[in-house]
Parts: sequence; C-alpha cells; structure tokens
Amino acid sequence: MQRLSQISNQLSPNGDANKSSSQNVQKLRTQNDNDVVIVAANRTALTKGFKGSFKDINSDEILYKLLVELFKNNKFDPSIIGDVAVGNVLNPGAGVNEHRAAVIAAGVPVTVPFIALNRQCSSGLMAINDIANKILTSQINCGLACGVESMSKNYGPKAIPKVSKSVLKASNDAKNCLLPMGNTSENVNSKFGLSRNEQDEFAVNSYNKAEKAVSSGLFKDEILPITVDIKAKGHDGEVSIKSKIVETDEGPRKGVTVESLSKLKPAFKKDGSSHAGNSSQISDGAAAVLLMTRELAKSLNLNILGKYIATTNVGVPPDIMGIGPAIAIPHLLEQCGVPIDDISVFEINEAFAGQALFSIKKNNIDLKKVNPRGGAIALGHPLGCTGARQLCTLLRELETGQLGVVSMCIGGGQGAASLFIKE
Repeated sequence: MQRLSQISNQLSPNGDANKSSSQNVQKLRTQNDNDVVIVAANRTALTKGFKGSFKDINSDEILYKLLVELFKNNKFDPSIIGDVAVGNVLNPGAGVNEHRAAVIAAGVPVTVPFIALNRQCSSGLMAINDIANKILTSQINCGLACGVESMSKNYGPKAIPKVSKSVLKASNDAKNCLLPMGNTSENVNSKFGLSRNEQDEFAVNSYNKAEKAVSSGLFKDEILPITVDIKAKGHDGEVSIKSKIVETDEGPRKGVTVESLSKLKPAFKKDGSSHAGNSSQISDGAAAVLLMTRELAKSLNLNILGKYIATTNVGVPPDIMGIGPAIAIPHLLEQCGVPIDDISVFEINEAFAGQALFSIKKNNIDLKKVNPRGGAIALGHPLGCTGARQLCTLLRELETGQLGVVSMCIGGGQGAASLFIKE
C-alpha cells in the first residue's frame, strides 16, 4: 500500500494542474449536446439527530416526501428517468428496498431500475457520479441521484461493523479501518500539528457563516419544505402528534465564539482537541439531483443549473482518513487540467475541523473560498446525504461560468472530489 508521503509527492498541488493553461478551462466551459447537466438539485432541511423534526420518521419517508416536492416544484415527469441511484450509509443493505419503495411511491415507474450505494460519507456524491457516468456512456439520457440518512433511527452501536479476527490480524491498516472516526481525527491533529485554537476558530467561522446564510434566506432556494408528524409527550405522559412544515436547517446556532467552544471537553481523547463544537453534527436529511444530457434538457425547455465534469476517488491510510480531500482535490484537478486558482468555491465536508483545515492548508486554498455558507460543523452531516447536499449548496454559491469542487474524507481511509461548472 502506498503511504502518505508517496501519495502526497505524486499528487502535489504544485504539479501539472497548476501549470495548465486557461485554454483547457475554457474548453470545459464549452457547451455540447452530450454534456451531463443538472436541471434540479434540492434538499430537505437538515435536522438534529435524535431530537429534531425528523426524529420520528425513517429515511424512506424523508426521501419520499422530498421527491414528491422535487417533481412538483420542477414540473418534471419522472417517467423519463432512466435509472435511480441513492446513497445511504446506515440502513441495512444501504436501504435498497425501502429507498426503492420511496422512489416508486414518489411517482417513478416500477420499470425504472434502482441502485443503492454506500461509500460512507461520499455516498450522495457517488450516486451523482454513478448517474453521470451512465449518461456519459449512453446507457441512459436522464437519471436521478439522491442521498438520504436517518441517523436518529440507525446511528449507534448497531452500526458498528463486524470484521473477522483473521482479517484484523493480517494487516495493521485493515485493523485501522475499524478505528472510531473521532480517533482518526485526533491522529490527524497530532500528526500535522493542528492546535485546538485554530480548530475552534474554523468551527466558529462555520457557525457564523451558516447562521448568516439561514437568517438571510440563502438556503430557501435549495430547501424544499416537507410536512412531517412529530410525536411529543406531555406532562401527563400522554403522547400527542402534531404536523409541522420543516423548511429550516436546525444545526446553525447564534453567538458561537472561540471562548464558548473552549469550555467544551475533548470528546475522543483526554488531552485531545476534537470535541462536540468543532466536529460535524449528527443529523437527518435528504438531497436529490436530476441529471440528463444537455440535448434532452433543451428539448424539454428545462433550466440548466450546472454541468458535471468529473469525479476522482483515492485511498489514504485508514488511521488518518480525514486527509482524504487533501489528496483527492489535486488528483481531480490534475485529471481535468484545471489550476487550483481557477476554482471559485470548494465545498469540503467538515467531518472534523482539523482534517478540513489540513486539506485546505495542504492545497493552499483560500479560506474565503471554502464553504461560504457554512459546513457540516454547523449545518450537520447526515452521512449518505452529505455529498448530494453539498452540490445543492455549491450550485447556489457559484456565479455563471465559475468552477466549483465538492470533496470529503471517507471512513476506512478514502477521499473523493468532483468538479462542476455553474451555468
């Protein structure tokens, strides 16, 4: 297995990607009928795990309600969809049966095939990649990519994987695939010298950006309100059910400061620096992206939001899995021949403040370009949903003609990154 030093040397951000001419970027902006374009990208609000507005419903219901609104909002006939891919992490079997049921209930014909995907935190992005690749290879000309997660229903001890002792004994890297994510975060922090103060500053910025985005209505265009029933127990012990329209992210908080975060105890290591305030939140939510050829979009007179360019996936040492974006991003840009300075916005998942910071520093990315409306520390991280959610947000952050990247680290030691152009 390649170790970190080898990977870093091979995929240095100072390589060919930074030497590429703007001519190649202009070529990527050229519009062709066989381009893969995005005509709809919407999500639910992200709600707090175990105590938020989606705590009483399963992931299939969250997805079903979102898709009903997606098709209605975009006046889209789901019968032209050629395939559906849904990313999920915690449901048994990645939710293949319940999420296919949700898709059918929302109006997609039973004749349309379905695939469930689980590549941990990149699952929503992998669903987009799966559909895009099927369009690029002419298997289909239109597809639906989604990500969904109910951490309220499925997160906890039952989600811990079981690996045979013989496998664990055969390789230390294999054994490290079972390290709790918080432990890998502390490994990154200590290995690369990331102080608690700079992690807390990064987290505060995430909260402040997200709170500002919520209060100024910047998420209204991407969030589709859905109505759910919420159970509540009264003082007399009686359980009542009331309907609620859920349309606002529940994670962002006002008034978060470095001083307030400094009072929180380390969560994973006695003398560590990762804690509840600078780590991603446990959340529930869903996101959906409708992709097709440009030719089909034009024939249907659909508004085109953006163009899909490419995706790359890399492996990294499992014990420092958080460095995934640091390696995946330059790999992607080298693959596409795009200088890193030509990227206007980076949506980098904030699994933990330290790993996000390392990825940003390693690639010399301007912090102002990263998660302009906040990230998973403030908004939440419903595992299988996140990659698709990031694209929904990215397309609203970019201006016409600008390039944007979605990237994340992946449990077990991986990283992913995708490139898009706003239209």
